[in-house]
Amino acid sequence: MQRHLISAADLTRDDAVLILDTAEEMARVADRPIKKLPTLRGRTIVNLFFEDSTRTRISFEAAEKRLSADVINFSAKGSSVSKGESLKDTAQTLEAMGVDAVVIRHGASGAPYRLANSGWIDAAVVNAGDGTHQHPTQALLDAFTMRRRLIGPDAGLGQDLEGKRITIVGDVLHSRVARSNVDLLHTLGAEVTLVAPPTLLPVGIETWPCEVSYDLDSTLPKSDAVMMLRVQRERMNAAFFPTEREYSRRYGLDGDRMARMPEHAIVMHPGPMVRGMEITAEVADSDRCTVVEQVANGVSIRMAVLYLLLGGNEPAVTHPRTEEK
Repeated sequence: MQRHLISAADLTRDDAVLILDTAEEMARVADRPIKKLPTLRGRTIVNLFFEDSTRTRISFEAAEKRLSADVINFSAKGSSVSKGESLKDTAQTLEAMGVDAVVIRHGASGAPYRLANSGWIDAAVVNAGDGTHQHPTQALLDAFTMRRRLIGPDAGLGQDLEGKRITIVGDVLHSRVARSNVDLLHTLGAEVTLVAPPTLLPVGIETWPCEVSYDLDSTLPKSDAVMMLRVQRERMNAAFFPTEREYSRRYGLDGDRMARMPEHAIVMHPGPMVRGMEITAEVADSDRCTVVEQVANGVSIRMAVLYLLLGGNEPAVTHPRTEEK
């Protein structure tokens, strides 16, 4: 593993599989009565969030505490940032406190990279989402969920997603989740197809390692997993489609469309879901939808990432070997 986790594109296949396998070990810890490991005792981790977040912040905090780390939660609201303090000054304040890792979410694309490579702070940096750029731990937890559902928890150990066909649908233009997933899934050998209106695809999409389609119905029958994206109105400054009803009719996933998917195929969503827009309640509440699993798997993945960045490359949870007969 490298010193920082800034982008899903930075991970090699071996890096990614190591994280997924370590997360499998961490998931077993969650089944214990006492869900704690002493692995990061004495280490201090700061959650530095300049953007609002629920799932990601709570997931990282749960992961840190299960690894016995000391946790400091920093929110830009109510801090000196609201008075005009720069990222550099904030970072140097954290450096003075002697933190070991910084988990950062920022509205500006590139902020985690800047923090990691500026020399302002001598700590591991984990990108928890930067603008419309990257969200690597989300891509990892998505891949972890796919591997568990499509291959199996034990059968999947050491395996990538070679040959699996993944369809990502919706607001690709504003989605750091889509970018991260395309990078990671390509590294893991999956075949990715993006489905979206032309107005919600970024410039240069032809250079991405994936296929592009404007027809959702034609891609569903050959998909192993379909990931629906939320339309990110808070990042939009123009009208990207005529009406919500028109968008839902062409790019929303309902029961009829789900029935066209292969029986083993799963439905994913990074959250938060807008029911009735990109996904209907019938689909969101079905057994094929993995949204709740993704949240649980997010804790295991983030435990694995923090362990590998701060703890080491040996297995985090050791099991006694069975003697050969």
